[in-house]
Amino acid sequence: MSAEIKVKRLSSRKRSRDRRISHLTPARKMTSASGRRCPDNTGQIELPRAMDQSMDAKFSEYCSDTEDLFGDYDSIVSDSSSLAKLDRVGQNMRPHDIDHTTSSRCPVVLLAGNPDFTSLKSSTGPKQSCDDSMTESFLEDFTDDAFLDMPSSQLAFLQDPQTADRNCYTDEDKTSMPMRHPEKSVSTEDRNERHIAPKARKSVSDHLKRAMMANAATPSSVSRTAVQKEAVVTEEISVAMQAMESVSMVTTDLGPFFGLPTKVKELICNLKGIKDLYEWQKTCLNLDSVQQRRNLIYSLPTSGGKTLVAEILILKELLCRKRDALFILPYVSLVQEKVLWSLFCLRNVYNSSFIQLYKGIIIKHFCMSMANLSTVFCMHSQVRGLASFGLELDFMVEEYAGSKGRFPPVKGRGKRSLYIATIEKAHGLVNSLIEANRLDNVGLVVVDELHMLGDGSRGAIIEMTLAKVLYISKSTQIIGMSATLGNVQDIQKFLKAENYTNDFRPVELKEYVKLKDSIYEVDPKEEECFRFSRLLNFKYSSAMQKIDQDHIVALVTEVIPSQSCLVFCPTKKNCENVAEMICKYLKEDFIQHKQAEKAVLLGELRSSGNGSLCPVLKKTVPYGLAYHHSGLTSEERKLVEEAYSAGVLCLLTCTSTLAAGINLPARRVILRSPYVAADFLKRSQYKQMVGRAGRAGIDTHGESILILQDKDKVLVKKLVSAPMEICISNLMHSDGKGVLSLILSVIGLNITNSLEQIRDFMSGTLLSVQEKQVCLERSLWEVTQECVELLKEKGLVTVSTEPQDGTLQVTKLGRATYKGSVDLTYCDLLYRDLSKGLESLMLNSFLHLIYLVTPYDMVSQCKPDWMVYFRQFTLLSAAEQKMCAAVGVSESFVARKAAGQNVKKNIDQVVVSRLYLALVLLSLLKETDLWSVADRFQLSRGFIQTLLSSSSVFCSCVLHFTE
Repeated sequence: MSAEIKVKRLSSRKRSRDRRISHLTPARKMTSASGRRCPDNTGQIELPRAMDQSMDAKFSEYCSDTEDLFGDYDSIVSDSSSLAKLDRVGQNMRPHDIDHTTSSRCPVVLLAGNPDFTSLKSSTGPKQSCDDSMTESFLEDFTDDAFLDMPSSQLAFLQDPQTADRNCYTDEDKTSMPMRHPEKSVSTEDRNERHIAPKARKSVSDHLKRAMMANAATPSSVSRTAVQKEAVVTEEISVAMQAMESVSMVTTDLGPFFGLPTKVKELICNLKGIKDLYEWQKTCLNLDSVQQRRNLIYSLPTSGGKTLVAEILILKELLCRKRDALFILPYVSLVQEKVLWSLFCLRNVYNSSFIQLYKGIIIKHFCMSMANLSTVFCMHSQVRGLASFGLELDFMVEEYAGSKGRFPPVKGRGKRSLYIATIEKAHGLVNSLIEANRLDNVGLVVVDELHMLGDGSRGAIIEMTLAKVLYISKSTQIIGMSATLGNVQDIQKFLKAENYTNDFRPVELKEYVKLKDSIYEVDPKEEECFRFSRLLNFKYSSAMQKIDQDHIVALVTEVIPSQSCLVFCPTKKNCENVAEMICKYLKEDFIQHKQAEKAVLLGELRSSGNGSLCPVLKKTVPYGLAYHHSGLTSEERKLVEEAYSAGVLCLLTCTSTLAAGINLPARRVILRSPYVAADFLKRSQYKQMVGRAGRAGIDTHGESILILQDKDKVLVKKLVSAPMEICISNLMHSDGKGVLSLILSVIGLNITNSLEQIRDFMSGTLLSVQEKQVCLERSLWEVTQECVELLKEKGLVTVSTEPQDGTLQVTKLGRATYKGSVDLTYCDLLYRDLSKGLESLMLNSFLHLIYLVTPYDMVSQCKPDWMVYFRQFTLLSAAEQKMCAAVGVSESFVARKAAGQNVKKNIDQVVVSRLYLALVLLSLLKETDLWSVADRFQLSRGFIQTLLSSSSVFCSCVLHFTE
């Protein structure tokens, strides 16, 4: 009579069985043990594999829903009859045990630490019982070294025989664990003398039950501590939730740490180095609007600690209210900074108790490998990211930037999610949640740099996102923060929010201007706005005076290398030139300062470029200087930023984008000119730049120096004393393109389906609040009606054909446009290009496909080099040249332009420039070496990387558009 155990899989997908055998491979999968049966029993024993899988069930809760870390292991946990089957197997084996009356009983081993395996084998002849064969096949998988990493609970059980005796049967020959100490073990001969009459053999299931009960009852300091900590955190979260339910206008104390468990305070201290909050932060977190979940706008100067308040509110939403949160940031670099996975975080994972479960060996090695890899990304110990908080506090952190992010997001099983997104990705995320009827799951939306509502097309996207949240979900709280807000009353009315303002700065800021060789302190109370401070004390030669007319070397050498300095330049090329110029006049002592660390940085920069190194950085880094702008690759920028934060670099020459991006403070900030390219500085831009001066906890004060010429003196006076610019709605930007996009999406998402509903929705926008300022010629209602008619003309919206209905509906093209997040300016053009490509798509090369996903908005940023264009065109195959002619660019046209001849034939310049960018992408696809492609096309490597990233995003848009 045979007995067979059915194995039920945890995962439905089929796994390959052709795997390399290692010491972790189950006995049933070992070639040597495959098909091993008892010579006098037809039942096949697979006990070790089943036991191993019962442990997997406990571990599976720590794994991803889709990731199968242990693909070779099956489970019998879900089979309720498994133990009964084991009983039948044991009963079938009992008649064969009569012939083996010696002490050849095999104890069932679950987990052990350094046992004496020789005592487990039979020593009475070459023939082994089925029990011994089973045990040996199982023990062959583990070496002595492997058992060193067993869980501490198992080691404690083995090291304490008294504990084992308390939890097991008292008979020495019936123990479910091998003896820890060989000298205390009983020999085979002694057992034969003691046990004269054979006793009934215990069933396999009894062995299994007894061993598992013993393991569960064994005290474990690690697991018990973890359980106690978890209980404390759970209790504090429960108290905070109860307190919030009963909060009143008078009550301000919500719990141990602003309604959060004390573990959050410990994490902020350990991960961010913040031991206590500023007084304004405590006041803000205790505001009635915060406690009663009303919308709030708060504004403070740069470096005042605004982000920490937002993060505490986000953690409260996730942990106490058990709802998701959305954090909107203006740039991809800021999103990546917030989602930073740190070495400190991984170290905490490695030390946490969950890796000491049954698959401890595998997980431990995995975490150690990940920790080693993470050192590439972490050059200093301070952790800015939120991923570590998510790991410690059991919530998910999801990145929505560039090509990352899924619409709609995957539902987490019992876990809350924090979505950290750029402006554009946040809009797409909100749209997908509305369509899936899940927007109410988002309890909090935080917007950083709220003043960007007045920033062109990106400001229009912020306004559209917030307007939809306000209209759809009444229970979602909106928090906005900014350092510069001029007309906060308008934004308050739009968001239905309260306002909190403070002028706190952790480090005092002193503003100066430099005119010729004199330094003046900025004082708006003075009649001239400037008060003389001092003269520059630096000896210039006549040759040096001609090169450094603005005395930049004198200004920077007053603080570097012992302190840090930022020099903001008007253009990218000027950044590189200024960095090289400063190095020419620095002493050799600068090279000796942190020489070893700078050598490591150069090596990392060279590695990031696959052996290539920027010649400018090669000259400047040994002196502790570097430039920072979009011409660098993202890897180079990250290395430069981390080196500056760690003090390896003491000076950066940069463009204005650094002020609005990652936070890199300095003792002194120098503005090379009051211009950004050819445009004069705005008040908000100036405040962002000078706000980088002063490092909290390091400097007692910060300094900013604006270099100006006599011709700019009047404009600079207005700049330093003028109020902040007002924030104006940009829905009417580019001939009302924002209004068109908004109306199309609200119809497509079924938010509105009639003119009256659209009118009601538009009344909740910032444009409605500022209607008298923005809509000068027509009312907002007239603008709305005109936009609906224009959408009908474009074939994006139609009216229902049913009589007396008149509801508005989006067409297929309209749905493709808003779901693909395609700019309305290009939707017709994209549709024509795709339709034309469908008729004559050439698949003998990637060029045609690459051309179709080359983004339209990158065309204006690149002017073709005609000689390079012609050279690359001639290298194309005949089929590729035919494809170029099909889209409208012939070889003769490119040849004439390269020769400098005029071309009378009217050629679409957008197509010409777009094809040039497609050739850049094709070269990158063939070579994958960014440096050589940048050199061939005479473009910056940063631009090519941006082109590649934009193409990836646009490719995703085209995919959704076609679907």
